[in-house]
Amino acid sequence: MKTKTTLPISEARKKIFQIAKEVQKPSNYYTLTEKGRPKAVIMSVEEFESIMETMEILSDPELMKKIEKAEAEYKKGEYIKWEDVKKEIGLHDKEKEALMVREKPKKKYRASRK
Repeated sequence: MKTKTTLPISEARKKIFQIAKEVQKPSNYYTLTEKGRPKAVIMSVEEFESIMETMEILSDPELMKKIEKAEAEYKKGEYIKWEDVKKEIGLHDKEKEALMVREKPKKKYRASRK
């Protein structure tokens, strides 16, 4: 659920630390006004970066073609099953190895085989 709060810039100035904390909750953002007209938006960095990344993807015609092609292939069943990928790269023994995928990891790790 999105929570949009609108308030004058002068009021936001008084509550800036509270606002900065509140926008960290998913889908919370503030529209700041001056003389009743919207002037700025405050949102979390994470949401801002997500929006910017989406806009970048949508504005790249070549990337959009690739995404559309991949979606069409998926709908036709033209994809490789995860189990087959694991076998192909030698990750079929669950007890010995695990593969973790995470976007933007906080800590970088190197892969190694025992």
